[in-house]
Amino acid sequence: MSQAMMQLVKQHTECDDQLNRCEAALHKGDIASAGRNFRLFSEFLDSHFALEENKLFPAFEKATGMTNGPTEVMRGEHAEIRSLRDEAYAAIEANQPEQALAALDTLNVLIQQHNVKEENVLYPMCGGSVPNLEAVLGMGSTCCGSCSCG
Repeated sequence: MSQAMMQLVKQHTECDDQLNRCEAALHKGDIASAGRNFRLFSEFLDSHFALEENKLFPAFEKATGMTNGPTEVMRGEHAEIRSLRDEAYAAIEANQPEQALAALDTLNVLIQQHNVKEENVLYPMCGGSVPNLEAVLGMGSTCCGSCSCG
């Protein structure tokens, strides 16, 4: 697996870890901590999705010509994840820990299923199809960035 793919998988783990911290805080009744952890999770998630949607997916689509394939499915799942994220956040903000935990349970399941598809299907396809993947994603390059050696 390339450095870029390993970094994307690491981002999945970081999101999962932050979401788990939020859930643990909710179980302890610490809404303030849950909110802080959830905001961090949300920032990590948005950053990861932006990297995929703005760089990885377009590069894959350009390299393969597939625009109605796996990237379309992943974009749809990103929308579902964002919607559930917003539902969970609203419950946290409204100091409704039970509703937040229920939304987080569903969100966790959806994210895990999504990550498995990306890590086992899409990422390997990208690794085999997208030339200079690290440079495309802006990862792992020790170059100055102003040349095409990446």
